[in-house]
Amino acid sequence: MRMRSSVVAMVACLALPISAAQAVELEVTHWWTSGGEAAAVAEFAKAFDATGNKWVDGAIAGSGGVARPIMISRITGGDPMAATQFNHGRQAEELVEAGLMRDLTAEAKAGNWAKLVNPSSLLDSCTLDGKIYCVPVNIHSWQWLWLSHKAFAEAGVPVPTNWDEFVAAAPALEKAGKIPLAMGQQSWQTSGAFAVLMVALAGPDVFQKVYKDKDAKLAAGPEIAKVFAAADNARKMASQSKVQDWNQATNMVITGQAGGQIMGDWAQGEFQVAGQVAGKDYSCLPGLGANEVISTGGDAFYFPKLDDPEKTKAQGQLASLMMSKEVQVNFNLKKGSLPVRGDVDLNAANDCMKKGLAILAKGNIISDPNQLMTPDSLGQINDLFVEFFNDPSITPQDAQKRFAGIVSKAE
Repeated sequence: MRMRSSVVAMVACLALPISAAQAVELEVTHWWTSGGEAAAVAEFAKAFDATGNKWVDGAIAGSGGVARPIMISRITGGDPMAATQFNHGRQAEELVEAGLMRDLTAEAKAGNWAKLVNPSSLLDSCTLDGKIYCVPVNIHSWQWLWLSHKAFAEAGVPVPTNWDEFVAAAPALEKAGKIPLAMGQQSWQTSGAFAVLMVALAGPDVFQKVYKDKDAKLAAGPEIAKVFAAADNARKMASQSKVQDWNQATNMVITGQAGGQIMGDWAQGEFQVAGQVAGKDYSCLPGLGANEVISTGGDAFYFPKLDDPEKTKAQGQLASLMMSKEVQVNFNLKKGSLPVRGDVDLNAANDCMKKGLAILAKGNIISDPNQLMTPDSLGQINDLFVEFFNDPSITPQDAQKRFAGIVSKAE
């Protein structure tokens, strides 16, 4: 009986397709765990599994600030995953310099990434000493204000068209039992909102000089003082927003508990999962309706070096697949982000995504803070703003002084 079972098992194995017999499993780590994010990352997994290989999902709950130390620890500790998410910019710079990340230059040349990626700064962020070490997969912009039509209707005021109108509507929202501004308690949310306010109210040039050129004098001056005054309004409007995660704050807007949220375009994924329609159930204001630009942040995947030729080959397949036209469309439609390829057709895009594409086409873009400062400098800014938003005793003047000090020493 045992012999017969062994024979049956052997025949069954011989009958398997070659692709299945040679399937390679790749563990991919990321921090995409909300409803919209999970739907998007499933598009990557589906496409990779269709090659006969296997995507092993390594989602890490929490924000990038929670996930990145875990990812870095595994890579430096000799237990690397096959691929891992980081944001565009300098987050993996030290890992690349240490020789721990795989060179993707061959895949980039074969796929003509240099001509396809738009804007080119995204691929530049993946490049060190002329070699390409990551595949950018999307363009995520922070520069959005999301507004609940239900909340404003119940408050009896029109849906705002810019930041000033939004601030003016706050008393009516509060009278109707609404929280004017939904905001989670994680530090990256408050510092991100401040950067959005800076771009919208002081302008892209001021933002670039502060974050890129590290202009501490400007950071301490009257232009940024106006931004801190607006941040003071924002923290008052968000004072009753006690949720932790960004998607919980987005849900407050979706359900009409809050008037609006300053958040990146990844929020679109949550509205889509909830079945809401842009322009009908919610509105989106790029640049807070004051300065229509988008930042070219987003996500990229790096591939740690592995001592396994088959897995190394599969890494190259996955990298190329992530840049393919079909996968770029399917992933970004679910994620709410814009594709990095400049040649894709997004007829299925909703009104908000079309606004972003139009701004991108005009070239009204700025770099993301992650592309301009080191993680350490940004971490100090994050700590300042979570303290500022949670402690009303810190005046805008005191916070600005501390901010200028951080900028003066930033790298």
